[in-house]
Amino acid sequence: MTEFYQELNETLQAFISRQKIFFVATVREKGPIHLSPKSSKTLCCIDKKTVAYLDLMGTGNETAINLDTDRRMTIMFCSFDKGPMILRLYGKGDVICQDDRKWNAYFRHFSDIPEKRQIIILDIDSAQTSCGTSVPLYEFKGERAT
Repeated sequence: MTEFYQELNETLQAFISRQKIFFVATVREKGPIHLSPKSSKTLCCIDKKTVAYLDLMGTGNETAINLDTDRRMTIMFCSFDKGPMILRLYGKGDVICQDDRKWNAYFRHFSDIPEKRQIIILDIDSAQTSCGTSVPLYEFKGERAT
């Protein structure tokens, strides 16, 4: 059953902390929707209305490019283990570059990964859960070496 939330309660934050992967979607006024998978080891809940992730080099920079023109962003988590659930976070995204005066305030939430490019912030407008029973079971094998 679908439920809506205005902020992340303790149950939703605990669910986020157990996930190994999340997906980020952004869009420009003209152009395709950009959807990108990310490792949850780079994500943290700052507070009940804010999540952030450390964006790494090695991929395109579409998320930041899109947020420059349209701040709408969705982050989705889905459970691949025995407890099915999908969680979508809707809101406005921002990019914090390493030379930004806000960098240190946000970077303190992360470990120092050499490939860091920027921090992506999502100010949450709403959250939605759904059952997730159609998501297949997968076993986490580990993070990639590179």
